[in-house]
Order: sequence, then structure tokens, then C-alpha cells
Amino acid sequence: MGTMMALRAHARGGPEQLVYEQATEPSAVPGEVLIAVHAAAITFAELTWDLEWTTRDGKDRTPIIPAHEMSGIVAGVGAAGLATGDEVIGLVDFDRDGAAAEYVVMPAASLAAKPQSLSHVAAATLPLAALTAWQALADHAALKPGERVLVQGGAGGVGIFAVQLAAILGGHVTATGHSADADFVRELGADRFISAEAGQTNQAAGEFDVVIDTVGGAVLDGSYSLLREGGRLVTLGAPPDQELAGRYKIHAMFFIVEPNAKELARLAEMAGTGKLRAVISQTFPLAEGQKAFESGQAARGPGKTVLVVR
Repeated sequence: MGTMMALRAHARGGPEQLVYEQATEPSAVPGEVLIAVHAAAITFAELTWDLEWTTRDGKDRTPIIPAHEMSGIVAGVGAAGLATGDEVIGLVDFDRDGAAAEYVVMPAASLAAKPQSLSHVAAATLPLAALTAWQALADHAALKPGERVLVQGGAGGVGIFAVQLAAILGGHVTATGHSADADFVRELGADRFISAEAGQTNQAAGEFDVVIDTVGGAVLDGSYSLLREGGRLVTLGAPPDQELAGRYKIHAMFFIVEPNAKELARLAEMAGTGKLRAVISQTFPLAEGQKAFESGQAARGPGKTVLVVR
């Protein structure tokens, strides 16, 4: 069994736990694929997720490898339908080692073809962020054409895709965010922008059919009153307060994104034709992965942070 370079955390915590070091190269079992990673997008909070540290088959997985959305090239096949050299994207299950490494192993059933028109860096932003936005809007909120939808945090990693997909699905889209991002969010397809700094969302009480909250905390607390009776609130950071939801007579739900090759292929097709825009905030080489995670505390442009592996 060979070795590879990887970014690993030996203990739960923040970016200070990450080490760029040599690790054992994973091997694929039947039904899985070995992928040479070219780019892996990160989520700044993932080192704090319980799911990131869960055991697999009862075994402790420490040290863990983060970054669960990847774009790469098939290096070894244990499944039909794929060939060595195929360019693929995928969302790595959270109880598996992620893609902040030279190689990753994934179930073949979770993979979609990478659009030829997209770079690996751009393609790596789709599997978690775009899939989360799609599942929030289409699967959980069941957004219908003509409905009024609010995306809380329209310039964030998931928010960018939620704004675009809500418009593609025929919604009348409003987004919140920092004032500096207003024009950018409108370019993505928002009909209207509400500045988070100005606290103007109170003026929209009872206005929306659907609210997608990508921010959490006080923003989530203020989201219940923005929905009409019977409206749908989808939260991404933490489960909603069902007592509050009952008081406002709304449906409130929380979910964790799941790999779905069919949905991912649809999103990849949209991105490949330019209908869906991938936005990259910044890139770091894999060796500077710790610095990439630390950058979550600093001011940066909208979009995803991506590790360039090859």
C-alpha cells in the first residue's frame, strides 16, 4: 500500500489541529472508486461537526481528513460504468475521510461526471454547496414557480447557489447579506436585496412562502416571523425551534445534505452550460490547508474556498 500527502486533524478543534503530512493511500473495495483529487472545496465549520468525527463500522477514524466536495480523475476502478481517466465530482460521506488529500475513495454511486467546460477548482464547489441548496429548495421546501423565497446569506457558499436555483425554479427571490454584496447577489438572480446590517428584514414580516436560512443564530431567530401562515422554513445550521414555528403557524425543518448522483449530475449540467455559476472566493495549495481553514476568520470575497491538490 502506497503513501500520499494529506491534510489531517488528530483532535477535534479548529484549524490549529490540522497537519499536512504523509498518510496511507486508501484502497477501493468493490463498488468504490479510487480518485486522484485535483481540487477540494472546504467548509470552514466542518472541523466542529459531530458527523466529521463519527466512527465508521465502530472504528475510531482519527486522524480525520476534511473537505467533502471534490473534483478529480478516476485512478482505480472497483465498479462498473467508470474508467480510469474519467473526470468526476462527488460529495464524500461525512463519516469517511474527505478529499483534502492526493487520493480519496468513494462509492461509484455517489459520483457524477465533471463538465468539460469547468475547471476542477470550479467543479469542486458543486457537490456540497450546490447540492445543499438544491435539496433545501426542491426536496424539502418544494418551492413552486411564482412563490416568494428569501435566502438568508445570499453571498455565502450555499447562499450563492440557493439564490440562483430559486430563480431557476421560478421563485421570486429576495436575499439578505452585507451591503457590499448587493449588486453581486442581484447578478445571481435576486429580484431584491435586504441589507443585514440595516436590520431591514423586520419590514418583510409575513411576506414569504419559503425562507432558506444559511446563517443561523440571530438570523434564524428572526426568520420565523418573515413567513406567511403555512410557509416553509428550511434551516441548514441547526434544527429550528418547533415551539416558535407553531406560534407562527409555519412548517420548519432541518436537514443534512446527502450524496445524490442524479441531482449532482443535473447541477453539473447546469454549471457546464453556464446556467449555474460557480463562484470561487480564494484558493490555497493543499500544503497550505491550515491557512485555508484559518482564512474563515478574515474578510474575503463571496464564494467557496478551494484547496488545489494537483
